[in-house]
Amino acid sequence: MSRIHPSNQRQDAAASTAAARAAVYTVWKRSSMGFQGTDGFSVYDHAGTLAFRVDNYSRRRKLFSGDLLLMDGHGSPLLALTPQIISMHDQWNCYRASEEGQGKRTRSQQLFSMRKCSVMQSSHEAEVHMSGCTHASSDRTGHVPGFSIEGSFRRRSCKIRNSVGEEVARIRRKKAGAASLSLTLAEDVFSLEVQPNVDCAMIMAFVIALDRICWKPYTPMICSS
Repeated sequence: MSRIHPSNQRQDAAASTAAARAAVYTVWKRSSMGFQGTDGFSVYDHAGTLAFRVDNYSRRRKLFSGDLLLMDGHGSPLLALTPQIISMHDQWNCYRASEEGQGKRTRSQQLFSMRKCSVMQSSHEAEVHMSGCTHASSDRTGHVPGFSIEGSFRRRSCKIRNSVGEEVARIRRKKAGAASLSLTLAEDVFSLEVQPNVDCAMIMAFVIALDRICWKPYTPMICSS
């Protein structure tokens, strides 16, 4: 018993340390399907394991774009994002995904809604309204958003804060190489840091919606043979 107990203590301590550590992901704006230059998202954890992916990405106008499906690294559906066709603001709604497909979705099934903020009305780039806290499809709610995006997503320099102002996630440019010789990578590769006890899949859904709201012309990757 004297040998087992200290071992359990070390395991518990290691688990506690891991739980208190922020999750760091590398987000690559390319599909994991292997097609050269295919638009999408491939998200890797600190160990280089594929954690999330989006393969059905479309940059058509929101009227024709359809749903975007966030999956885990094994391809199991997690969350589905769909554009709000009629809205004064650029808005995307998120629902829990299922293996059966889209089906008919109702307001009660909606998890959150993200919409772009007006420059005249807010210093935030976008706001997230969680279902049950506000009428997410309304443009005049008067409610405090559940989350807000501070900074510039297009420049890959922004923070996601909750309703009380606490930072829950951060997006920044990705650097490679040693500290003395670090190289800042292109904007198609960036870092996502999620604080402990925060739903990483939900934060990744925020990133996908931000990418559509903060629209930027897509340049396909050309690979030489």
